[in-house]
Amino acid sequence: MTALTLSTSAAPGLRADAIVIGVAKGAKGPVVAPGAEAVDKAYDGRLAGVLETLGASGAEGEVTKLPAPAGLKAPLVVAVGLGAEPEKDSAFDPEALRKAAGVAARALAGTKKAAFVLPLGDAADVGAVAEGVLLGAYSFTAYKGAAPSENAAKAKNGKAPLAEAALLGGKPRDAAHKAALARATAVAEELNRARDLINMPPNDLNPEAFAAIVQAAGKEHGLKVQVLDVKALEKGGYGGILGVGAGSTSGPRLVKLSYTSSKAKKHLALVGKGITYDSGGISLKPAGHNETMKCDMSGAAAVFAAVVSAARLGLEVNVTGWLALAENMPSGSATRPGDVLRMYSGKTVEVLNTDAEGRLVLADALWAASAEKPDAIVDVATLTGAMMLALGSRTFGIMANDDSFRTAVHEAAEEVGEPAWPMPLPEHLRKGMDSPTADIANMGERMGGGLVAGLFLREFVGEGIPWAHLDIAGPAFNDGGPFGYTPKGGTGSAVRTLVRLAELVGSGDLG
Repeated sequence: MTALTLSTSAAPGLRADAIVIGVAKGAKGPVVAPGAEAVDKAYDGRLAGVLETLGASGAEGEVTKLPAPAGLKAPLVVAVGLGAEPEKDSAFDPEALRKAAGVAARALAGTKKAAFVLPLGDAADVGAVAEGVLLGAYSFTAYKGAAPSENAAKAKNGKAPLAEAALLGGKPRDAAHKAALARATAVAEELNRARDLINMPPNDLNPEAFAAIVQAAGKEHGLKVQVLDVKALEKGGYGGILGVGAGSTSGPRLVKLSYTSSKAKKHLALVGKGITYDSGGISLKPAGHNETMKCDMSGAAAVFAAVVSAARLGLEVNVTGWLALAENMPSGSATRPGDVLRMYSGKTVEVLNTDAEGRLVLADALWAASAEKPDAIVDVATLTGAMMLALGSRTFGIMANDDSFRTAVHEAAEEVGEPAWPMPLPEHLRKGMDSPTADIANMGERMGGGLVAGLFLREFVGEGIPWAHLDIAGPAFNDGGPFGYTPKGGTGSAVRTLVRLAELVGSGDLG
């Protein structure tokens, strides 16, 4: 990953390959953002006019490269758009800084060192820019090139990611600035690990391989890892996970990953859907709908990354991650529409559609998590296409059995820059899952399908435990071009929200 440093050096005298400055969209044209005054001076105070001549406006995501004047040691200036200029006496939003830093870092692929002179008002800004750089510089190269050495060095466009970034205005001796940088580094590294897992082809990442990766990380970071294989799942009666994985030659797994703090007073449980490939099973997906189904384990990847982040940050809260891993395939041994599964909770479920499999594995994991009576449970899943229809490809939905907890989760997501929206759990939709054969069916009314899935999951949450369900079907995988600090492919959606929730639970500040 890109190496980050805090620097009090002045931009003109810093030896670097490029200097990154911010440009805002002002009422009368582009405006050079605070922090870049010395760079503007090198252009005789005419930098904004030069940028406007080159077509720059300061709009979000805009990048303008121009040669540096004689007063700067760096040969290149990169002006990145921050969006609308804030009102007088107001600062730029951290998310605007995060996005701009990500855009600039991606634009500087192949560069050894860049100096970022974006406006840094406080430690939160330092963290935002650091996160943006690390997330924007990400590239997935494991399967590129003819040799491992080439794979490690080259990005998709044949250029290595930005090697080093100095954050000018960051104070290397300031405790808050150093803490912000350390937090950003830990979270971004684990989020990028989640992206790597999501981008891995399913022939290399099956449930067993995923579990092995978690075990290795557990050793590295002092986490307790328990893996239930097929025999253990059969002995325990995990009918949902077993039913989904029955059609695959790669057996399912339930992985429990635990971080324990000696100072913890609260316990947060996280549950992730980990379908390493989803063909739809017997209810086979049509052509055009299964090419990216390697991403159906994005929820488990997010939970994995969040638990490791909590450990690396030393949060004062116990965090347990439950990864429900299976491969949903059609075969002679696969679960059929009409089959009835006895879940870990003891409830029976009539399977009307084997492509509604995520809720089945989550149900078993939610009941297992509930048995430990945590203070709250959050599950994360690429669960329904209906949620994408409702909220688009960049926003995840939040459902909960407690309105105040749903609000707290939403506020945490917005705070870290992850677009989310609270969704209801209408009671009238529950009747559609009534089954004449079993306690409940895994399908209900078609309209409001994302909410129906949430109501199904609620049935498997222990009584009295606040619970939230994040349906990340839209933002988990980016089919289009990169934007901000978001790459094409796996995004790591919900990781930052989960980490922030863990921080809030640990500090006692969760509303």
